[in-house]
Amino acid sequence: MKKVIIVDDEKSGRTLIKEYLEPHKDLILLGEANNGVDAVKIINEFKPDLVFMDIQMPGMTGFDVLEHLEELPQIVFSTAYDQYALKAFEVHAVDYLLKPYTKERFDAAIARISEVHKIISLAEEHIEQKHEYPERIIVQKGTKYVTIATNDIYHVEAYGDYSKLHTVSDTFISNHGISVLEEKLDTKQFLRIHRSTIVHLDKIKEVTKYGKSYMIVLSNQEKVKVSRGYADKIKALIF
Repeated sequence: MKKVIIVDDEKSGRTLIKEYLEPHKDLILLGEANNGVDAVKIINEFKPDLVFMDIQMPGMTGFDVLEHLEELPQIVFSTAYDQYALKAFEVHAVDYLLKPYTKERFDAAIARISEVHKIISLAEEHIEQKHEYPERIIVQKGTKYVTIATNDIYHVEAYGDYSKLHTVSDTFISNHGISVLEEKLDTKQFLRIHRSTIVHLDKIKEVTKYGKSYMIVLSNQEKVKVSRGYADKIKALIF
């Protein structure tokens, strides 16, 4: 189901769209407006999926309306003026109905809307299925760049504007600072324990009390300190 709003200063224009909408039972008309000011109010209130919008209206054009919307729905412009077509598509309108238009032309616009919706849905599904975090990354070693598996990283150490990535056998340089790497690395595997340290949870061998915080011993025998500001993250993992 798609929620629809009609905006046109001419009653005949609104009536025609309502007539053409009638066979499309998946399009639910929520309301209509005959001027730009009311259009902004009703669109921001009801958050429709689709708006049929006139362009030339008293006080505020259809393009002006778009600039005042909190969320941008799919837009089909419906107008008697062909000179706005290029601008309409520049603001990502789905279609441009030039009055007077036939029911067949209206139905073609609806078909295009459905096709766009399918493409968006497929893209969103692809993004959801796509692996969110990299399993391999490219890092610097001397004058060369090599790839390493993120699972081989034991801990990350801040290194000025850069970072050092420590593995069991080597240390590599990342061009990113530690805060950027914190966002790029899988949060299910990596944990920030200090403003200058991130550890791989699978590489933790033991945790010991260290003053009011903790000391972590990694499986490669390296020791990294948990700062007091991050101690609650470790405490949350203790059962």
